[in-house]
Amino acid sequence: MHQANRNRYAARINAFRAGLPGKPTMADLIARVASVPGIDAADLNFPDHFDRPPRELLRLMEDHGVALNGLAMRYYSDPGFRLGAFSNPDARVRAAAVDITRRGLDALAEMGGRVMTLWMGQDGVDYAFQGDYAQMWDTTLEALAQVCDHNTGLDIALEYKPNEPRAFSLMPDIGTNLLAIRELGRANIGITLDFCHVLFAGEIPAQSAQLAARHSRILGVHLNDGYGKRDDGLMVGSVHPMQTLELFVELDRQGYGGVIYFDTFPDHSGLDPVAEAAANVEMSERLRAIAAELRSDPVLRAATARQDAAAALRAVAARLYRS
Repeated sequence: MHQANRNRYAARINAFRAGLPGKPTMADLIARVASVPGIDAADLNFPDHFDRPPRELLRLMEDHGVALNGLAMRYYSDPGFRLGAFSNPDARVRAAAVDITRRGLDALAEMGGRVMTLWMGQDGVDYAFQGDYAQMWDTTLEALAQVCDHNTGLDIALEYKPNEPRAFSLMPDIGTNLLAIRELGRANIGITLDFCHVLFAGEIPAQSAQLAARHSRILGVHLNDGYGKRDDGLMVGSVHPMQTLELFVELDRQGYGGVIYFDTFPDHSGLDPVAEAAANVEMSERLRAIAAELRSDPVLRAATARQDAAAALRAVAARLYRS
């Protein structure tokens, strides 16, 4: 993806708890992440992963050769946010959500990071007539504006998901998130695309990436796979290799040079997380190499220009399934 250096990958730290006895510390988990060939970065959850001051945590990562890719806010650990964080009907709860996010941004700045990812899974409804949709939208945008304005040198990435834990998320898809970003009018906000979430939302990953780049910025890519019914978190390319390849082609054409974060769940089925992460790296490298070939392939470009699915399939298959 137009990088002079090798591709960079980050891993989901919580996945590396599997198989470790007792209650693993962050030092245990970071050391395990660092043992995976090709993984040289990680995201930290705030406040969950902060078992020590930010600078000490950064030093621990640096000692293991693991770069900070960014922080991700987690509100689910506080039962007070069950009815929402930014869309909560209680102004005091909304203020608390903004306050903890500001503290997360301060930690991010102290560690020299740039991107804070917001997954607002608590913001939504479970029943008809449960919420005032206009009010929930307004309070969410008010909170996001406060978060963006807290430190304009940091980027805020919205990671959307259609539901879970709420039955319906307030901002469930690429369209509503881009609309929110447009209404906000802040320069330091963009999109994090999660492959499983995009499938879950009934979207085409490459098209969602194109729309995100066209109307905003892609600030992060979470790669995984699944069957489109829930957030499966399976290994990269294990179910949708063609769609993953198409996403890589789109990202390559955009010149995306950011870290690819593996948001996969080996712990759910008892896989060895080190082996699973290594397989993610290997599969991504294979698909990215093919994507680089396809990016400017004249046969594929001509086929897609005339929407010739058969010709496009032959062009892609010739490189994906070499004999």
